[in-house]
Amino acid sequence: MRIGVIGTGRIGTIHARTLSRHREVGSLILTDADPARAQALAHRLGETAAPGVDEIFKWGVDAVVITTATSAHAELIGRAARSGLPVFCEKPIALDLPGTLDALAEVETAGTILQMGFQRRFDAGYTGAREAVRSGRLGRLHTVRAMTCDQSPPPAAWLPLSGGLFRDTLIHDFDVLRWVTGREVVDVYATGSDAGPAMFREAGDVDTGAALLTLDDGTLATATATRQNGAGYDVRMELAGERDTVVVGLDDRTPVASTEPSGPPAADKPWAGFLERFGPAYEAELGAFVEVLLGHRANPCDGREALQALRIAEACERSRRERRPVRLAELPGGPGPTLD
Repeated sequence: MRIGVIGTGRIGTIHARTLSRHREVGSLILTDADPARAQALAHRLGETAAPGVDEIFKWGVDAVVITTATSAHAELIGRAARSGLPVFCEKPIALDLPGTLDALAEVETAGTILQMGFQRRFDAGYTGAREAVRSGRLGRLHTVRAMTCDQSPPPAAWLPLSGGLFRDTLIHDFDVLRWVTGREVVDVYATGSDAGPAMFREAGDVDTGAALLTLDDGTLATATATRQNGAGYDVRMELAGERDTVVVGLDDRTPVASTEPSGPPAADKPWAGFLERFGPAYEAELGAFVEVLLGHRANPCDGREALQALRIAEACERSRRERRPVRLAELPGGPGPTLD
């Protein structure tokens, strides 16, 4: 099969390398807003570069992988849907609910495939947590604690384009919370701090955020994030039940130090960033996309799943700005009666 990759930045490069090595993928066509960058990557991989997006659709591909700036996602998803092409797209579909719903409507009208890039669903730790919850090993789940801590902030120019901490960073925690527990969030209360560098205040964003979420079975969850965790890149989830407790992301590279005399030593080589921490998961999600294209498996994360994660992020941002609890029922696009 022939796959078009639109966007050859960090994630696009990783996805292109993964697909170029896949035995079921015959060739790639790469394009980017910076044609020289796409040409350089195509040369390294032995693939073809296209001068622009139009050529991806004119030259003929069997599927499209979208890793552009978020502002282009919805339009490209719609264009691919109208062309009858399956799509893998990095999160999110759009930074707002109307744009997301419009793109989903195009996909559903066309009857095409849209798989979203929430790579934590393919991480061994989160998969193990899901199995522990679903098997009943933990008993009644009562508390979940999720966290994402970046080692250093993104460039200042990125912040106004990112959608903010809840939509850009914590949206991963919101998605995997639903996926691991099988429950829906019914209300949130969120707050944030912009006490760090001035660039966050200037962008109307926060560098640290926290949310308390209530799930539909009464389970309480917290989700916290920061852009400045000097010890390293730290992503964890703790799930506590009446019978047992499990932790995702606790290993010899977790950037934490115990103050207990008999505690474990600090990590010699803490995780530096998400590309390193989730490398195998990024490969696995693209492998899953190829399996979906071949008809060997069902879509593991469709656009409606991405919509629900965005609704939680949107509710948290509204809660932060308005300083009040927000019920998810206040937002459009709610889920159906069941969640697999």
